[in-house]
Amino acid sequence: MEYITENKEQLLLLLGAIISVASAICALTPTPKAGTVKGKIYKLIEWAALNVGKAKETGDAISDETP
Repeated sequence: MEYITENKEQLLLLLGAIISVASAICALTPTPKAGTVKGKIYKLIEWAALNVGKAKETGDAISDETP
């Protein structure tokens, strides 16, 4: 616990860098099919990028029709 309190600025910078890199990876790569090894790794990266809920890509094709 002492390490965290002494190095909180560096840890916050590291956390921000991890989120930024994971977000960039998610934005630049297509969503792989679920159930594959790539899909499982991508899911972990999405979690690190804080892509949850409606911010998350499904990988499904988007139709031109509006409901």
